[in-house]
Amino acid sequence: MNALYVQASRALVAILLLALAGCNESEQVEQVLEPVAFHADDECHVCGMVIADFPGPKGQAVEKGGVRKFCSTAEMLGWWLQPENRVLNAKLYVHDMGRSSWEQPNDEYLIDATSAYYVAGTGLKGAMGAVLATFAEEAAAQKLAAEQGGRVLRFEEIDQSVLQQSSGMHQHMSDHHNAHAGH
Repeated sequence: MNALYVQASRALVAILLLALAGCNESEQVEQVLEPVAFHADDECHVCGMVIADFPGPKGQAVEKGGVRKFCSTAEMLGWWLQPENRVLNAKLYVHDMGRSSWEQPNDEYLIDATSAYYVAGTGLKGAMGAVLATFAEEAAAQKLAAEQGGRVLRFEEIDQSVLQQSSGMHQHMSDHHNAHAGH
């Protein structure tokens, strides 16, 4: 009887270990952090303004526990550059403006922010602060930079100084504030 009990116990332990391993695998599959659509009433995680009120590419940080949405790529990057946010297990997304309209970026074209090409220093209008146009393809970014002025940067090259150097930054902030007076 003891031998039967030991065999049954071993079998039960093996089943439990397999079940736990299976749970772990399905949990890892569920943790795929995909971008989500923006909605008309979404508010920027940083400034609290309605995201849909502004033209230009938006950003989002997707984590296991939820999504933080931003009214611009610069707002998202400014948030990301804070030391307490760099340690989060978040996947960052931005709109590919090579396949989207400036006035209403298409959420079907959200791309990995870490592999995007950024154009800084254009005269394009967006939310407050620096306006960074984002592209999946370097050629599209170079084309915009040639047409609108500005320079092409990679994700790793963007720091607080880039986010603070925006032609007409104060005008964009004033436009942003005036657009929401009374809200």
